[in-house]
Amino acid sequence: MTAKDDKPTNKNSPPPEEDIALFYEAVKGARPVKANRLLHPVKKPKPIPRQLLKDERQALADSLSDHYYPAEELESGEELLYLRDGQSPLVLSKLRRGHWVVQANIDLHGLIADEARMYVSEFIADCKKRNIRCVRIVHGKGLGSKNREPVLKHKLRSWLMQKDEVIAYAQAKANDGGSGAVIVLLKA
Repeated sequence: MTAKDDKPTNKNSPPPEEDIALFYEAVKGARPVKANRLLHPVKKPKPIPRQLLKDERQALADSLSDHYYPAEELESGEELLYLRDGQSPLVLSKLRRGHWVVQANIDLHGLIADEARMYVSEFIADCKKRNIRCVRIVHGKGLGSKNREPVLKHKLRSWLMQKDEVIAYAQAKANDGGSGAVIVLLKA
Protein backbone atom coordinates (compact mmCIF):
# COMPACT_ATOMS: atom_id res chain seq x y z
CA MET A 1 0.00 0.00 0.00
CA THR A 2 1.15 3.50 -0.59
CA ALA A 3 0.95 6.25 1.97
CA LYS A 4 -1.11 8.48 -0.32
CA ASP A 5 -4.24 6.59 -1.10
CA ASP A 6 -4.18 3.57 1.26
CA LYS A 7 -5.25 1.33 -1.60
CA PRO A 8 -3.61 -2.01 -2.24
CA THR A 9 -1.14 -1.92 -5.12
CA ASN A 10 -0.77 -4.55 -7.74
CA LYS A 11 2.28 -6.74 -7.12
CA ASN A 12 3.30 -6.50 -10.76
CA SER A 13 3.05 -2.70 -11.01
CA PRO A 14 6.26 -0.68 -10.54
CA PRO A 15 6.70 1.14 -7.20
CA PRO A 16 5.82 4.85 -7.07
CA GLU A 17 8.55 7.36 -7.92
CA GLU A 18 8.66 8.60 -4.32
CA ASP A 19 9.51 5.11 -3.02
CA ILE A 20 12.28 4.75 -5.59
CA ALA A 21 13.75 8.12 -4.64
CA LEU A 22 13.55 7.21 -0.95
CA PHE A 23 15.35 3.92 -1.60
CA TYR A 24 18.15 5.59 -3.55
CA GLU A 25 18.56 8.18 -0.79
CA ALA A 26 18.89 5.37 1.82
CA VAL A 27 21.55 3.46 -0.12
CA LYS A 28 23.49 6.32 -1.73
CA GLY A 29 26.70 5.70 0.33
CA ALA A 30 26.62 1.92 -0.01
CA ARG A 31 29.23 0.05 -2.03
CA PRO A 32 28.46 -3.18 -3.84
CA VAL A 33 29.86 -6.33 -2.30
CA LYS A 34 32.11 -8.38 -4.54
CA ALA A 35 30.40 -11.69 -5.21
CA ASN A 36 33.59 -13.75 -5.16
CA ARG A 37 34.16 -12.96 -1.48
CA LEU A 38 30.79 -14.42 -0.51
CA LEU A 39 31.04 -17.61 -2.48
CA HIS A 40 33.02 -20.33 -0.74
CA PRO A 41 34.07 -23.28 -2.82
CA VAL A 42 32.39 -26.45 -1.71
CA LYS A 43 35.02 -28.85 -0.45
CA LYS A 44 34.60 -32.36 -1.66
CA PRO A 45 34.70 -34.87 1.17
CA LYS A 46 37.71 -37.13 1.27
CA PRO A 47 36.88 -40.54 -0.12
CA ILE A 48 36.44 -43.30 2.43
CA PRO A 49 38.72 -46.22 1.58
CA ARG A 50 36.03 -48.80 2.33
CA GLN A 51 37.84 -51.71 0.73
CA LEU A 52 41.07 -50.89 2.57
CA LEU A 53 39.21 -50.72 5.88
CA LYS A 54 37.47 -54.01 5.11
CA ASP A 55 40.79 -55.62 4.20
CA GLU A 56 42.45 -54.37 7.40
CA ARG A 57 39.61 -55.71 9.55
CA GLN A 58 39.83 -59.05 7.79
CA ALA A 59 43.61 -59.15 8.26
CA LEU A 60 43.13 -58.50 11.97
CA ALA A 61 40.55 -61.27 12.20
CA ASP A 62 42.74 -63.68 10.24
CA SER A 63 45.77 -62.91 12.38
CA LEU A 64 44.26 -64.75 15.35
CA SER A 65 43.35 -68.42 15.15
CA ASP A 66 41.32 -70.46 17.61
CA HIS A 67 43.50 -73.50 16.96
CA TYR A 68 46.94 -72.34 18.06
CA TYR A 69 48.53 -74.12 21.03
CA PRO A 70 52.29 -73.70 21.35
CA ALA A 71 54.39 -75.93 23.55
CA GLU A 72 55.90 -72.92 25.38
CA GLU A 73 52.72 -72.12 27.27
CA LEU A 74 53.17 -72.17 31.02
CA GLU A 75 50.05 -73.36 32.74
CA SER A 76 49.55 -74.35 36.31
CA GLY A 77 46.10 -75.87 36.49
CA GLU A 78 43.53 -73.35 35.25
CA GLU A 79 45.74 -70.30 35.83
CA LEU A 80 46.79 -68.58 32.62
CA LEU A 81 50.50 -67.86 32.35
CA TYR A 82 52.59 -67.13 29.29
CA LEU A 83 56.08 -65.81 28.65
CA ARG A 84 57.37 -65.22 25.12
CA ASP A 85 60.54 -67.08 24.15
CA GLY A 86 63.70 -65.15 24.99
CA GLN A 87 62.13 -63.21 27.88
CA SER A 88 63.43 -63.45 31.42
CA PRO A 89 61.28 -65.39 33.90
CA LEU A 90 61.64 -62.32 36.09
CA VAL A 91 59.26 -60.49 33.70
CA LEU A 92 56.48 -62.98 34.40
CA SER A 93 57.19 -62.88 38.12
CA LYS A 94 56.93 -59.06 38.15
CA LEU A 95 53.74 -59.17 36.08
CA ARG A 96 52.10 -61.59 38.53
CA ARG A 97 53.06 -59.39 41.50
CA GLY A 98 51.57 -56.27 39.89
CA HIS A 99 54.86 -54.48 39.15
CA TRP A 100 53.32 -52.69 36.14
CA VAL A 101 50.29 -50.43 36.47
CA VAL A 102 47.31 -51.43 34.33
CA GLN A 103 46.90 -48.56 31.86
CA ALA A 104 43.87 -49.78 29.89
CA ASN A 105 41.33 -52.56 30.02
CA ILE A 106 38.50 -54.16 28.10
CA ASP A 107 35.64 -56.42 29.09
CA LEU A 108 34.60 -59.26 26.79
CA HIS A 109 31.42 -60.17 28.71
CA GLY A 110 28.49 -60.76 26.39
CA LEU A 111 30.57 -61.08 23.22
CA ILE A 112 30.62 -64.14 21.01
CA ALA A 113 34.03 -65.54 20.08
CA ASP A 114 34.33 -63.78 16.69
CA GLU A 115 33.37 -60.40 18.19
CA ALA A 116 35.77 -60.93 21.09
CA ARG A 117 38.63 -61.87 18.75
CA MET A 118 38.17 -58.65 16.73
CA TYR A 119 37.79 -56.57 19.87
CA VAL A 120 41.00 -57.98 21.40
CA SER A 121 42.94 -57.52 18.18
CA GLU A 122 41.78 -53.90 17.74
CA PHE A 123 42.40 -53.18 21.43
CA ILE A 124 46.00 -54.42 21.29
CA ALA A 125 46.65 -52.49 18.06
CA ASP A 126 45.25 -49.33 19.67
CA CYS A 127 47.36 -49.84 22.80
CA LYS A 128 50.46 -50.24 20.64
CA LYS A 129 49.71 -46.92 18.89
CA ARG A 130 49.22 -45.19 22.25
CA ASN A 131 52.38 -46.76 23.80
CA ILE A 132 50.41 -48.56 26.48
CA ARG A 133 52.40 -51.39 28.07
CA CYS A 134 50.18 -53.11 30.61
CA VAL A 135 46.51 -53.97 30.05
CA ARG A 136 43.77 -56.04 31.64
CA ILE A 137 41.39 -58.14 29.59
CA VAL A 138 38.31 -59.38 31.43
CA HIS A 139 37.11 -62.58 29.78
CA GLY A 140 34.74 -63.82 32.44
CA LYS A 141 34.55 -67.06 34.39
CA GLY A 142 32.05 -68.74 32.11
CA LEU A 143 29.26 -68.86 34.66
CA GLY A 144 26.71 -67.75 32.06
CA SER A 145 27.92 -69.99 29.25
CA LYS A 146 26.93 -73.49 28.19
CA ASN A 147 28.29 -76.09 30.63
CA ARG A 148 29.43 -73.16 32.81
CA GLU A 149 32.87 -73.25 31.17
CA PRO A 150 34.98 -70.16 30.38
CA VAL A 151 34.92 -70.32 26.56
CA LEU A 152 36.61 -66.98 25.96
CA LYS A 153 39.31 -67.68 28.55
CA HIS A 154 40.73 -70.55 26.51
CA LYS A 155 40.39 -68.75 23.20
CA LEU A 156 41.99 -65.59 24.62
CA ARG A 157 45.00 -67.62 25.74
CA SER A 158 45.57 -68.74 22.16
CA TRP A 159 44.91 -65.31 20.62
CA LEU A 160 47.34 -63.51 22.90
CA MET A 161 50.17 -65.94 22.18
CA GLN A 162 49.78 -65.21 18.46
CA LYS A 163 50.20 -61.45 18.90
CA ASP A 164 53.84 -60.33 18.52
CA GLU A 165 53.10 -57.35 20.76
CA VAL A 166 52.44 -59.64 23.75
CA ILE A 167 55.51 -60.31 25.91
CA ALA A 168 53.72 -62.11 28.73
CA TYR A 169 50.39 -62.56 30.44
CA ALA A 170 49.22 -63.83 33.78
CA GLN A 171 45.94 -64.35 35.56
CA ALA A 172 44.81 -61.21 37.34
CA LYS A 173 44.91 -60.88 41.11
CA ALA A 174 41.61 -61.49 42.91
CA ASN A 175 40.86 -57.76 43.23
CA ASP A 176 41.50 -57.26 39.48
CA GLY A 177 39.19 -60.03 38.29
CA GLY A 178 40.98 -63.19 39.42
CA SER A 179 40.37 -66.19 37.17
CA GLY A 180 37.99 -64.07 35.07
CA ALA A 181 40.70 -61.69 33.84
CA VAL A 182 44.23 -61.64 32.55
CA ILE A 183 46.96 -58.99 32.84
CA VAL A 184 48.97 -58.58 29.64
CA LEU A 185 52.39 -56.98 29.18
CA LEU A 186 52.95 -55.50 25.71
CA LYS A 187 56.18 -54.57 23.96
CA ALA A 188 57.30 -50.98 24.38
